[in-house]
Amino acid sequence: MTQPDIVASTRLRAHSGAPRRLRSPWANKKLIFGSVVLVGLFVMQWVTPLFMSYDGALIGASTVNMVPFGVEVNAALGFFPNEPGHLLGTDSQGRDIFTALLVGIPQTLNVGLIGAGLGVVAGALLGFTAGMRPGRVDSLICLLTDVALSIPGLAVLVVVASYITDVGVVGLGVIMALMAWPIPARVFRSQVLSLRESGYVAMAKLSGSSVLSIIVREMVPNLIPYIGATFVQTMSGVILVVTGLEALGLGNGRYPSLGGMISAALEGTAILRGMWWWWLCPVAVLIAIFLSLLSVTLGLDQVVNPKLRKTS
Repeated sequence: MTQPDIVASTRLRAHSGAPRRLRSPWANKKLIFGSVVLVGLFVMQWVTPLFMSYDGALIGASTVNMVPFGVEVNAALGFFPNEPGHLLGTDSQGRDIFTALLVGIPQTLNVGLIGAGLGVVAGALLGFTAGMRPGRVDSLICLLTDVALSIPGLAVLVVVASYITDVGVVGLGVIMALMAWPIPARVFRSQVLSLRESGYVAMAKLSGSSVLSIIVREMVPNLIPYIGATFVQTMSGVILVVTGLEALGLGNGRYPSLGGMISAALEGTAILRGMWWWWLCPVAVLIAIFLSLLSVTLGLDQVVNPKLRKTS
């Protein structure tokens, strides 16, 4: 063996024998990407007012039917040329579309956050209670969950939205939470049943720990990825349902929202008239939100499942 071969072989053994730094399963690209996008969209509601006014999102704030910057004007369809300060044009009510997007994104996300947060908290309380209290308590909670799951939630929400029109973001989030808790309750109950027979929970019981202490100290830390995934999936469902209701014209017209913008585009036959800026902008933002939520869910699955970490 020549001298260069000996040096190369020595370096290879040294490199292979070097200790590898363990990487945290939470530091995966899917989870980081989705979280950064969602946090950026949430922070937008506090940062944007520092640089621009939301007055352009009010009805009658500007000339109606202005085309976006760089789009050819078709006067036969009632379009007007773009004016400075209206990058994406305006709708038939004179609202600046870009400003309406900046207002509607946080509104839609806040409804999803409130509805999913309250629904997951209620579901977690019922699920942990059912899992740790076998017998009558478990049977009663399972019965309530089955009854709630059998109720057509979308039909109920359509009826409620048709009668209750003057409801804000918080009120709409609470209404969505009333329909969002059954699935988290069932998911958490099944997880608690699997952890209840584990060795460390049995040792905690033998040491005299209370049920609340076992849940908080032993179970919750091991279920954080499942809780996060359940929250993200519930939030995605809440946003989808709320957007669908608003697209049907059952939302609150006091504030712009992504679903409300889609509803206005449908009422104004924007697709047939070639007014892509009316409907494509909110649809593109919704796609970005759902893809971000999906990325977070896949990242949390990678945290839980070692096989996915090896594959990635």
